[in-house]
Amino acid sequence: MESYATVIVRRAREADLDAAARTVAAVAQEGYLGAQPPVDLEDRIERFRELLERGDPAGLWVLEDEAGRVVGHAAAHESVPGVLSIGMAILAEARGQGGGRALLTAVQDHARATNAHKISLEVWTDNARAIALYAAGGFEVEGVRREHYRRRDGSLRSTLIMAWRPG
Repeated sequence: MESYATVIVRRAREADLDAAARTVAAVAQEGYLGAQPPVDLEDRIERFRELLERGDPAGLWVLEDEAGRVVGHAAAHESVPGVLSIGMAILAEARGQGGGRALLTAVQDHARATNAHKISLEVWTDNARAIALYAAGGFEVEGVRREHYRRRDGSLRSTLIMAWRPG
C-alpha cells in the first residue's frame, strides 16, 4: 500500500467496482480516456469484476482520498505473455496530489512481483499532464498511432504508445 500526502492506493475489492466505474464515466466527460460518454456503468463494473476474478497478473487498484472516497483507479491486464497493458483515471479534483504517481508505482511494483517484462499503455497525444507523469515514472515513447481512433463525433484521435521495463 502506497501512501502520499492525502491519498492511499490499495488493491480493489468488489465493493469498489461501482466507484471505479464512476471515475471512468467522469473522466470520459473530459475527453481524456478512450471511453466515451455515456459510459455504460454496468459493463464497466463487469470488466473490473473480471479483472478481480482473473487474478495475477491482472489487477485493479483504487486511489482513495483522506475521507476514504475512491477518486481514481489503475487497471492492468496481460495483453501478451509478460506484458501488462494499463489504463488509469483520476477525478479532476483529486489530481496534483501524488495519486497518479502512487497508482503507477503500485502497478510497477506488481509488474516486478509477477515477473512481467513490460508495462504498455496508450495516451492521447494532447494529454501533456499524463505524458509527463508516465515519463517521470520511467515510461518511454515507443510509437505513435496517428489518427487511429474514430470518436463518436467522427473526429480521429492519435495516441502515443509508451512502455516501461523493470530494470
